Amino acid sequence: MRDDWWPWLLRLLWLVLPFAAGPALGDALADTGRAVQLTATIGLWIVWGAGLVFTLVPHAATLTPMRIVAPGSLAVAAIAALDHGAGGSTIASLAATAAVAAVSLAPQIGAWYVNGSSYGDERRMPLRAPGALLLGPIEAAWAVIVATAVAGPLLLGSRHWIAGALTVAIGGVGSILAARALHRLARRWLVFVPAGVVIHDLLSMAEPVLVKRAAIERFGPALSGTDAADLTMVALGLALELRLSTTVQVALRPQPDATPEAVEVSALMFSVSRPGSVLDEAERRRIKVG
Repeated sequence: MRDDWWPWLLRLLWLVLPFAAGPALGDALADTGRAVQLTATIGLWIVWGAGLVFTLVPHAATLTPMRIVAPGSLAVAAIAALDHGAGGSTIASLAATAAVAAVSLAPQIGAWYVNGSSYGDERRMPLRAPGALLLGPIEAAWAVIVATAVAGPLLLGSRHWIAGALTVAIGGVGSILAARALHRLARRWLVFVPAGVVIHDLLSMAEPVLVKRAAIERFGPALSGTDAADLTMVALGLALELRLSTTVQVALRPQPDATPEAVEVSALMFSVSRPGSVLDEAERRRIKVG
């Protein structure tokens, strides 16, 4: 599928979500009190409206909330399915929300969002999430946000005032911290600019580093046993390497938020979400690939 079709697919799926998932969610709420029904209905429409805005405004700032609410719709549909049981409406709800979640997490969508806030003749290529965070902490942060957003209002709507207030207060603080952490991960990218390539990753470096085109000796898959400075943070997938004809100073962090250490390096290794697109863009900008 062409890259420019992905945003339209996400918008289409999000537009049909109330019709595909609405009946099953309505059935699941049928046996609850009027206050809970009203609270849930208002909340669902608010989230749907916000998600629609996110699909229409590609920006680095809207990528994180989109990737929270889209998988969140699948979680809500799954809870409704467990409560209501199998049926045609349940299957349609799970299928629609699963499709929305899958498309929102696609690397093409990530690239579209981060380039919505790019400047002039630059192209941003998202970096892969650190491997250790991908296998638990990211999902836990997302779960805190979704659980608080769902449980807090429903508890208040069912007049469980103390439990609802504590959930909103404590979960709200946790959600803010979790959202900030997730957004920090989403603001990591490789940037092609007229002068060369910028690596923007404040988890592994204290500040972005510019590698000028004239200094790039080789750009391609990282070789086994390379001595390149490792910025991958053990990310899954293919790592790319920038081999330089000179050295650049980089303030490396041994781990996120650690004190950076300035070192001179002649090669940098990192993991992007779409290595093939990165190398294609490098060739288009007359950077030696190999």
